[in-house]
Amino acid sequence: MTAERLPWISADPASQNVFELAQKVAAAPTTLLITGESGSGKDYLARVIHELGPRRDAPFLKIDCASLPAQLVESELFGHERGAFTGAVERKLGRFELGGNGTIVLDEVAALSAAAQSKLLRVLQERSFERLGGTETLYIEARLVALTNVDLPAAVTAGRFREDLFFRMNVLTIRMPPLRERRADILPLADRFLAALSLAHARTGVQLSEASRRMLAAYNWPGNVRELRNALERAVVFNRVEVLEPEHFAENIRAAAAGSSGMIAGLRSLEDVEKEVIAATLEATRYKITQAATILGISRKTLLEKRKKYGLK
Repeated sequence: MTAERLPWISADPASQNVFELAQKVAAAPTTLLITGESGSGKDYLARVIHELGPRRDAPFLKIDCASLPAQLVESELFGHERGAFTGAVERKLGRFELGGNGTIVLDEVAALSAAAQSKLLRVLQERSFERLGGTETLYIEARLVALTNVDLPAAVTAGRFREDLFFRMNVLTIRMPPLRERRADILPLADRFLAALSLAHARTGVQLSEASRRMLAAYNWPGNVRELRNALERAVVFNRVEVLEPEHFAENIRAAAAGSSGMIAGLRSLEDVEKEVIAATLEATRYKITQAATILGISRKTLLEKRKKYGLK
């Protein structure tokens, strides 16, 4: 299956169901909430939905709420007038204006401050806003799509996310399943990534051996689709061969896949596998957090949280 201009791999029933939901919500102007683990493909799904709907030729803008300093988030979203704050030397249009009648994606919406959440609630309720330091009421035409890997009901209970904002966003919701829950997609995704990576790195005809295909299919991919792509790119860049064998992949993938396929020591929990993979990656990169996070396909912040969770030095 494909969107009009973007491919959608749906060999697995779980991803086929996601695509069917995407087709149903594509034309709706209602705010959409997409949940799922880091690296599972939430932002790609948002783009597919944009391409499927009537806004496909309008702007598609994405803002990473987690990476922007809290004091800049409101300026990015709403824009500001000259003199609104120190350093505001000229008027700046925010994403809500620049989005026109297209799609605006709020990535990691749970990272918004309490003040930003309050203003976002008004946008969802009234479809209007003012630039920082301004008095003119502006109206939003774009569709909003919120992405999060956070359990929002739990965040509401803990007081980290506004309950009324959650209810406003939780009208149309799609959960993007992790790669381990759509295992039939692993090899088709790997083939597509490998073809694109071979072209990007001026390589031709790079393929996976049968042993490598079995290994990739057996691995649990805690970093999901992002980790799969990163693993393939690493193998392509570091090995000038036409056929990628298991030894051309990182040790943590070989070890975890071998353990899951052998079943000699019995089944392990996902947390045990994740801890082992993170520990091996940290050791291999000599505890360079940014490099390890890139290899694992997760954000630096997520890696630090997981490192603390598992008591890794």
